[in-house]
Amino acid sequence: MLDHDTVLAAVSPAAAIEATRDAFLRHHRGDWVMPSKVYLTSPPYGDFRAMPARGGELALLKWVTSFPGNPARGLPTVSGVVCLSDARTGVPLALLDARAVTALRTGAVAAVAAVALARADARTVGIVGCGLHGAWAARCMAAAGYDDGVCFDPRAQAAAALADELGHGWRVGELPAALACDVVCCVTPGATVVVQRDDLRPGQHLNMLGADGSGKAEASVDAVLACELTCDEWEQASHGGELAGAVAAGLVTRERVTALGAVLAGDAPGRSGPEATTLFDSTGLAIQDLAVADAALRAAREGVVVAGSVTL
Repeated sequence: MLDHDTVLAAVSPAAAIEATRDAFLRHHRGDWVMPSKVYLTSPPYGDFRAMPARGGELALLKWVTSFPGNPARGLPTVSGVVCLSDARTGVPLALLDARAVTALRTGAVAAVAAVALARADARTVGIVGCGLHGAWAARCMAAAGYDDGVCFDPRAQAAAALADELGHGWRVGELPAALACDVVCCVTPGATVVVQRDDLRPGQHLNMLGADGSGKAEASVDAVLACELTCDEWEQASHGGELAGAVAAGLVTRERVTALGAVLAGDAPGRSGPEATTLFDSTGLAIQDLAVADAALRAAREGVVVAGSVTL
């Protein structure tokens, strides 16, 4: 068993980035498979999500939640458990804290997408939303070499704490300053639009990481339509991601959206040119969880961290 702190100790941001990039490539090749995410609502509190995947010698099921009212109860918004099994025998191998796995893979995909889709000379990063996942997006962007950033959050203390942690080159700023950066990572609950069409800049790249369910959006439809579009996985993104509003209105079709795995494999261009504005819609994939869980299990087996144990 790997609890929250053990998972984070087992997998560094750099290792999470490498594992996540490899997972997208394997999924693009068809080596890793992933049925659709299943939602189970618990109104009016939140929802449960069941996310399976299989790759190599491992199979995974993540049972994870999003309960936005939990912080007022002193509880995390996201919680759950990842079960990792042997794909050859079906025997359970490990249980991992889903909150830590989710934070690592969310942050890691921000860096993977930025390297693949942003301009080669992009340097500045705007973090919009400095909660758990925003902080890990910033840490992974820093690990990928981005060392000049603006942290914005309505909770000034959260933005200041993150900027202080990241150190020189990172600072607190207002929303317009964060949205003016070369790479913008939006990691909000998705209940309110924070990016409008007029906020976009030529040559900019946006990572939209917060809208992970039906009815959520961090960018207006007009802003989405003004960008060259990439997503993690079309079926999931078109129904419960940043693209869903434009898709539902008949304004975006699958032909207009490129899969990140295809870009990483060299089967599709990341951007048409240096002046293009690109947008990556991240809805969170089970293959990303599998990549991070695999890395954590290997770290435990190699003695990098000490795991607990349970006999079922």
